[in-house]
Amino acid sequence: MPARQSSPIPPQVPAQRGPRPGIPFLPGGDDRLRKRAAAATVWYLRLQVVLNVAAVLSLPFREEVHEHNAGDFFTPYLATAGLVSAALALFLAVVMRRRKRAAWVFNLILAGPLLCLYVVALTRDPYQDHVFNWLSTALTGLFVAALLLGRRDFDAVGDRSNPRLALVVGTVGALVSASIGTLLVHATNTRPGAALKDEIAYTLLRGISVGPLADRVAAVHAPRWADIVVNVLIAATFLLVLYACFRAPRGECLLAPDDERRLRELLDRHGDRDSLGYFALRRDKAVMFSPSGKAAVTYRVVGGVSLASGDPIGDPEAWPGAIDAWLAEARRHAWAPAVMGASEEAGTVYARHGLDALELGDEAIVDLPDFTLEGRAMRVVRQAHNRVRRAGYTVRIRRHEDIPDEEMALLVDRADRWRDGATERGFSMALGRLGDPADGRCVMLECRDAEGVPRALLSFVPWGEAGLSLDLMRRDRDGENGLMEYMVVELLLRAEELGVRRVSLNFAMFRSVFERGSRLGAGPVLRLWRSVLTFFSRWWQIESLYRANAKYRPVWEPRFLLFAKSSDIPRIGLASARAEGFLAPPSLPALTRRRQPADAEPATTEPSGTR
Repeated sequence: MPARQSSPIPPQVPAQRGPRPGIPFLPGGDDRLRKRAAAATVWYLRLQVVLNVAAVLSLPFREEVHEHNAGDFFTPYLATAGLVSAALALFLAVVMRRRKRAAWVFNLILAGPLLCLYVVALTRDPYQDHVFNWLSTALTGLFVAALLLGRRDFDAVGDRSNPRLALVVGTVGALVSASIGTLLVHATNTRPGAALKDEIAYTLLRGISVGPLADRVAAVHAPRWADIVVNVLIAATFLLVLYACFRAPRGECLLAPDDERRLRELLDRHGDRDSLGYFALRRDKAVMFSPSGKAAVTYRVVGGVSLASGDPIGDPEAWPGAIDAWLAEARRHAWAPAVMGASEEAGTVYARHGLDALELGDEAIVDLPDFTLEGRAMRVVRQAHNRVRRAGYTVRIRRHEDIPDEEMALLVDRADRWRDGATERGFSMALGRLGDPADGRCVMLECRDAEGVPRALLSFVPWGEAGLSLDLMRRDRDGENGLMEYMVVELLLRAEELGVRRVSLNFAMFRSVFERGSRLGAGPVLRLWRSVLTFFSRWWQIESLYRANAKYRPVWEPRFLLFAKSSDIPRIGLASARAEGFLAPPSLPALTRRRQPADAEPATTEPSGTR
C-alpha cells in the first residue's frame, strides 16, 4: 500500500457531533459509559470466538466444557465449545461493531432469557453449590447489562427485505446441509439398523455441538471427522442466514431525474472546479444534497461501503453540509464511508469530518496554451503522430449533439464490438453510458484509416466551460499502432476550435512511486515498492498508463482515497474493485440499463481503455 500522506492533507480534525435526532443527548460521563458498554459487548463476543475455537482445537479443554454442560454446571452465553457458537459469536461481533440494531435485538433475545434461566437455576440444588455457575451467571448478566447500557449506540438500520431473504436462505440451506449431513452420517454409521429419523436427529444435534449432545442417539455413531464436517455444514448455513438477516441496505441504484437536473444546475455554476464532476451524473449513483441545496455528494453502496467519487458538486462553502448529510446516511445504515479520487482541496474538507487519506496516484492534465510538439522531450510523440498521419489516418471531432442519431447508434455499436471483454468497467472516472441525448456537450473523436474504415474513437465529457475530461477509449485491434496517441495529439492541437483550454487524460495510479523510485538516490523501501508495482504491471496497466501519459508533459494533480477507519481499507478495496468492474460476484446486478465504457485495453505504446 502507498505510504500514509501527512503533508497534502492536514491532520484529522474530528467533526463536531451534537445529539442525534430523536435521541436525548447524554451528559459527557454517561455518554462515555454508554460507548464503553457498547464496546464491551463486542469484546465479550470476540472472547467467546477465541474460547470456542480453542475448545474445538484442544481436546482437554473441549471435554471440560462438555462435562460442565452435561452435568450440574452451565457456561456463559455462547460458550458451548462448538464451531456453530464460534461462528455465531464472530458474526455477531462484526455486526455489533457496525452498530446494527437488529444484532442488538438478536443478542438480547438470546441472552436475556438465558440469564433468567440461570438465575432461576441458582435457586435450586445442585446448581447453587458450584462456584462456576455463579461465575457464568455473572458474566452473562454483565453482558446483558452492557447491552442495555449501550442500546443507544446500536442505531444502524437494516434492509427491509432481510427477513424474507433470511427465511429463504435458512429454508434452502437447512434442507441442503441437513440432507448432505444425513447422507454422510448414514454412510459412516458404525452401528447397523439405525432408522432414518435417528440419523436425522443425530445430524441436527451434531450440527449444534461436536460434544456428547448427539451421543443420546444410541443407534448412531459416526467417526470424528464426519461429526466435524456436519458441524461445519450447519455452521456455514447459520452464517448465511445471519448474513441475510444483518446485511447492510443496498441503497438507491438510480439517480432520479429531478436529482440529475439539480446536479446539472450545480455543474453549470461550479463545474470548472473538478475534472471528475461530470461523472457524478452516472445513473447508478445516489445523491445527498446539503441543506441549502448548493452542494451534493454522489455515491453508490457496494458491499456495505458507501463509495463516493471525486469532489462534492457545487459551492465549496456548502460542501460541509453535503458531507455531513452523506456521513449521517452512512452511519444510519452502518455503511463504511469512502471517497475515491478526491482532490487535495476536497480531501482537506473531508479530513475535517474525520476521514483519513491515502494518496492513490495522479491525474494527468494538459494545459493547452503550454502544449507543443516541438523539442526533444516530445520527439517520441511527434514521431508517432507523424507516422500515423502519413499512413492516411484522419480524425473527426464533434460534439455529441452534432452527431445524427443513426450515426451515433453505429458508433455505440462499434464501441461495444471493440470492447476488450464482456465486463463493463468504470465508476469513479467513467460516465457509464454513450450516446445519451442528455450528454450533448460531450466530445467525440472518430479515427478512420486511408480507406475510410473506422478504426478508433475517443469520448470526452465536459469539464466546465473550457475543459474536457477523458471518458472512453476504444480501438480496432487491426488498426495502426499508436492510434490513441495520434488522436489525443489531434485533439490537443485542434482543441481551440471547441473553445477548450485544458484536457484531463488518464489517471496514473502510484505515479510518484515510479517517478521517485527511478531517481538516483532512491531509498531501498521506495525501490522495493517500485519493483512490486512493476511486477504487477504485467497484468494491470499501472506503469504503462503512467508512461503513456507522461509523454504529453502534463501537470500532475494528486488524487486521494479517503476513509474513516484503517480497518475498513480491505472492505473499501473490494468494494472499489466491484464498482469499477474488476470483480463481478454472481449476485452483483449488471448495469444493463445503460451502456458503459470498457476498461484498459492492453497496448504497447499507447494509453488505452477508460481513465
